[in-house]
Amino acid sequence: MADYSGFKVGAALESADGRIFTGCNVENATYGLTVCAERVALFKALSEGIREFRRVAVVADTLAPTPPCGACRQLLWEFGGDLEIILANLERETSRHQLRDLFPWPFDSRLLREGIARS
Repeated sequence: MADYSGFKVGAALESADGRIFTGCNVENATYGLTVCAERVALFKALSEGIREFRRVAVVADTLAPTPPCGACRQLLWEFGGDLEIILANLERETSRHQLRDLFPWPFDSRLLREGIARS
């Protein structure tokens, strides 16, 4: 649903039990309320009660790899931890990464616990 940018992205998130949840980027006229494919897939899984994940594949019609944006990295980290990230274009897989390598200093609940402990 990339009616404005034409930049179509798809994602497939694999749960720990092997189920696959897919998503596409969903744009609107303001762009600011656009939701990325990775988050659509994650929200679908979370809405079904799934809380453990193995990997996510992100596919775009580009030559270069299209990694998750910062907001997607944050949510993938919070809900999935150090997932495997598979990047691909329409022809082939372009690279694989661990999320910790794409997102080396994540903000997560442990930082909140440390802050509360100091109070």
